[in-house]
Amino acid sequence: MSEAIQYSDEQPKVSAKKVPDPTGYRLLIALPEVKEQTDGGIYVPDERRDAESVATIVGFVAKMGPEAYANKERFPSGPWCEEGDWIVMRAYSGTRIRVHGQEFRIINDDSVEAVIENPMGVARA
Repeated sequence: MSEAIQYSDEQPKVSAKKVPDPTGYRLLIALPEVKEQTDGGIYVPDERRDAESVATIVGFVAKMGPEAYANKERFPSGPWCEEGDWIVMRAYSGTRIRVHGQEFRIINDDSVEAVIENPMGVARA
């Protein structure tokens, strides 16, 4: 990812009635929008923003399945994240879906790599 491309720091707008409920141990992750302009004022082409969205490593935990983090043997210290957290996950992980123009991923609970305060400044290396 180019250092010039940044994510919006706003929480994705998620309407609970419009998005699917993840099943089992899965999490529904809303992907942040890639800014249309760099800080220097250069417009980022749609194709580049789409490619960056597909490969993003950050997301917003919109919903959690009923069995997410329920396995006490695998998660002895409890859940790694909660609904409303920003997380880091592997690029290209999960199942990609689009609902009313908003892109989401459905990932397994053990795919969460880290919890972060917000996605600004987080980039793939």
